[in-house]
Amino acid sequence: MFSSLILGAIDSQNEVVGVFRYERVKYHPFLLFFKDIFAPDKDLTFARSMKLYDIKARSVNSEAFKKEILKLNADIILVGSWGEKFKKETIALSKLATINCHPSLLPKYRGPNPYARAIMNCESESGVTFHLMDEKFDAGPILMQKSVKITDVDTGETLKNKCCLTARVMLSELLENMKWEIIIPINQNEKEASYFPQIGVEDILIDFEKSAREIDCKIRGLQPWQSSYISHKNVFFKVKSVQIRENNTKYSAAGTIVEKSKNTISVLSGDNKILTFNNAVLYGGIRPFLTNFYLNLFVKIGDLAV
Repeated sequence: MFSSLILGAIDSQNEVVGVFRYERVKYHPFLLFFKDIFAPDKDLTFARSMKLYDIKARSVNSEAFKKEILKLNADIILVGSWGEKFKKETIALSKLATINCHPSLLPKYRGPNPYARAIMNCESESGVTFHLMDEKFDAGPILMQKSVKITDVDTGETLKNKCCLTARVMLSELLENMKWEIIIPINQNEKEASYFPQIGVEDILIDFEKSAREIDCKIRGLQPWQSSYISHKNVFFKVKSVQIRENNTKYSAAGTIVEKSKNTISVLSGDNKILTFNNAVLYGGIRPFLTNFYLNLFVKIGDLAV
């Protein structure tokens, strides 16, 4: 979202007076100094390519950040994918507005990981929302909102890419409209609000009582940031994709292992479909190298995966 917001501002003929990277919050300055030299992230590389001023501070709520914003005389602060909670005095630093870009159709899917969560919940659409910031996460009045279609092959990453492209176009339009004062903020409907926390262990373990579609959505939503896991006895198989077909075996119980081959395991879903996981590997230490050995000796057709 970092580069999309910068490009959207530039597209609308606005000057970007400075950028503040989340890496400055995440890393100690000493470590970041060497990281920026030997392993700069894509945000820094992009900012350097655009010759943008890199704001130096440890937090958006720090005195250093406040002094920088006042010195730069910023009209608008644009926020995207930020992990800190903004204090009231920080929100008030800009002359016109502090605006957050959230990749969902607020008030739905507040919180982190909206790309993953929308797909994991088998949604047919997500979106991008620009809203005024307040002291609550993702809760301020909406300035502009557009939907983004989710297809049956989208992953968390492809949805993110769609949302970033949409955000760039939206921001250019939003800033242009703000010049003419034709934006009317609309309060979010709290009755429709939903919040999803960080991805947890329960989100990455596959529950074979679920339907084949639900399991496929879970796996695709987590990609490419997080693998999904199949539990078998005391070990876990790490998987990144699944193929679905009709069940033509004698088995019917959800979670039954019906086929196995080299780095491949097939399990029944709750709606009696065969889920084939190719390139499955054991999780932990040297275990990935022992995957086929384990499949041959310890996995039996008819076993249950949970």
